Amino acid sequence: MVEGINFDERGLVTCVVQDWRTGEVLMVAHMNEEALERTRRTGEVHLYSRSRRDMWHKGETSGNVQRVHQLRYDCDGDAIVALVEPAGPACHTGQRSCFYRDLDGTADSAVDAPPAPGEPTPATHEALPELERTLVSRAHERPAGSYTVELLDDPPKIGSKVREEAGEVAKAARSESEERVAEEGADLVYHLNVLLLSRDVSMAQVLELLNGRRR
Repeated sequence: MVEGINFDERGLVTCVVQDWRTGEVLMVAHMNEEALERTRRTGEVHLYSRSRRDMWHKGETSGNVQRVHQLRYDCDGDAIVALVEPAGPACHTGQRSCFYRDLDGTADSAVDAPPAPGEPTPATHEALPELERTLVSRAHERPAGSYTVELLDDPPKIGSKVREEAGEVAKAARSESEERVAEEGADLVYHLNVLLLSRDVSMAQVLELLNGRRR
């Protein structure tokens, strides 16, 4: 048995798969000892299907493999979190995450039913990754009238806007309400993300540098 992991009476342990960069939960599945060992050995997620009673390599057919950055286990050793870099959608429906419906929302509750527009409402920790994906979409699709596209087409303007918004945050912090500070902070974060995208730098790179400075 793998040290520290308490497999259940069926020889399985629950595995929560989470995006390494964004913290978003992508899927929940199970591993047996062989799947866990193969995951550790190959660096890509392997799971055990309870319905097929067989092991499977996530993404082997679709190409949407999940490269493992870290495996964590909980306090009593009966659950694992796999922090991964996904090559594509985690869900077989084509959705980024299997958790794409709100229990109190309007989406069809049938198995594999599609999401409802605008649901679920993004959680706080999803704001930055959702913003980054939206900006990348704007850069690729280049819709007419897009402010993001306007900025990307004028690199010096992006830098000017970041300086301007930073000044607005500092000004608000001196004499305005907390709500205004938050609003100006949001403007700064948006423009900073556009600047990073213009230089092909991801927010994940910035955050990983911050993590490194804590060591």
